[in-house]
Amino acid sequence: MEKSSSITTFEQHLEKRYGQVGEEKRMAFEAKAKAFAIGELIKEERRLSNMTQEQLATKTGTKKSFISRIENGKSDIQLSTLYRILELGLGKKSHSR
Repeated sequence: MEKSSSITTFEQHLEKRYGQVGEEKRMAFEAKAKAFAIGELIKEERRLSNMTQEQLATKTGTKKSFISRIENGKSDIQLSTLYRILELGLGKKSHSR
């Protein structure tokens, strides 16, 4: 069996699959990865707070479907909305400099 070219680093894998940093396909992948990470953070903090998506939505003035989309990495989220969810909804305070 012929050995295929081996990928030695994660960065090389990303470049092969999504292109160089700054290319459109790579930027789209990185945006999706960040949306997923933010969604996982919110989901975990919500669970640690023993809240349902509905309860979090009510506390933050959003809808359950919006919280669900964020938690599943399916929705872009503005920074102001992220702060509202974390601070108002989950009681996490940001630290000023």
